Amino acid sequence: MNIISKFKIEKYLIVLLFVFILISLICINSAEILLEDKTQHLVLKQLIWYIFGIFVIILIISVKNNFIIKHIVIFYIIGNFLLLCLLLFAKPINDARCWFTINGIGTIQPSEFMKIILIIFLSKLTSDFNLKRPSPNLKEEFIFLITIILIILPPSLLTFLEPDTGVVLIYILITTTILFISGIRYRWFLMLMFICFLFLATLGITYYINKDLFIKLFGTDFFLRIDRLLDWSSKSGYQLENGLVSIGSAGFFGHGLNKTPLYFPEPHTDFVFAVYSSNFGFLGSLILFIVLSLFNIKLILTAIKNNHNINKYIIAGIVGMLLYQQFQNIGMTFGLMPITGITLPFISYGGSSLISYMIMIGIVFNISNENSK
Repeated sequence: MNIISKFKIEKYLIVLLFVFILISLICINSAEILLEDKTQHLVLKQLIWYIFGIFVIILIISVKNNFIIKHIVIFYIIGNFLLLCLLLFAKPINDARCWFTINGIGTIQPSEFMKIILIIFLSKLTSDFNLKRPSPNLKEEFIFLITIILIILPPSLLTFLEPDTGVVLIYILITTTILFISGIRYRWFLMLMFICFLFLATLGITYYINKDLFIKLFGTDFFLRIDRLLDWSSKSGYQLENGLVSIGSAGFFGHGLNKTPLYFPEPHTDFVFAVYSSNFGFLGSLILFIVLSLFNIKLILTAIKNNHNINKYIIAGIVGMLLYQQFQNIGMTFGLMPITGITLPFISYGGSSLISYMIMIGIVFNISNENSK
C-alpha cells in the first residue's frame, strides 16, 4: 500500500489486474480437470507466477522507465542472443524450439520478452527521429523505415525459424501500430499493404494451383504451416469442434464451475476462453469482454494524458499487441480466426507470457505516475 500511495499508482488498473488473476485461476482450475496429467498443479504454478509478477512490477517501478529505455540496446542484444540459443541448444517441444526447459521452474519463452523489448526500442527510435526531424522529407522517412526494418528483421527471422509464426505477426503489428501514430506519411502504409497483398496473393495462388511447386520454392516446413493456417476455414479438427460445442451448449449462465462438457486440447492455454465460456455462459463471457475493454480503454487514456511521445508510442505498442492477441485468441476459439497458438493475455496459463505482461503493467504504472505528477 505504501508503494501505491508513494507512486500514486492507478488503483483502477490494480483492481482490473486482480480481476484478471481471479478469472485466470478459476479458468486454469477448470481446465486442469480436462487434462490427462492432473498432477501438474497448474493453478498453484500460475499463482506463483502472478506473485512473482507483482514483485517484477515493484522492481520496474523502482528502477523507472528511463533506466530500461537507456539500456534497451543491451536488452535487444540479449533477446536476440537467447533466440539464437533456442535454435542451437533448446530441446524441441511439439516440433518447435520456442522454449528453454529449466528443471524445477518449467519453460521460458524468450520471444515473449522480445515483444516488450521491441515495443520500447521502436518507441525510442521513433521518438528520437521525430525530435531530430520534426518535418522530415521522403528520403529521411525512407532511411528511418529501413532502420526500423533492420531492427525487427533479426528477431523475426529467428522466431520464424523456431517456428513461431504467430509471434512474428505480433512483432509486425507492434511495429505498424507505433509507426501509424508516429505521424509518418500514410503512403508508406499503402505501399506496405500493396507489397503484402502481392506476397500473399503469390503464396495463395501457388499453394492452391501447384502444391509441389510451393514446396520446392518455400520448403516443406513452410507448406505445413500454411496448410495448418488455412485449415481453419473448413472448421475441421475436434479441438475446434469440441470447443464450439462446449461454448454453444453453455447457454446464458453456462454449465457451471468445473463443468466443461467435452475435452479439447490446450484448454489451459490456447483454448482457455472456451473453458471460461462453457462454465459461465454468455453472461460470463460478456463480463470478461467488459473487463478487457475497460483495461484497454484505461491504457489508451493513460497515453492520451501523457505529454511525452515515447510514452504514447510505448502504450500504443502494448495496446496494439493486447488487442490483437485478445481478438486472435477469442476469434480462433469461435472458428473466426486460424488457430495459431496465441494465448489470451493475463488469463491463459504461462510463466513467460504472464511475466512479460506484468513488466508491461509496471511500465504503464510508471507512465501513469508521471501523469499524476
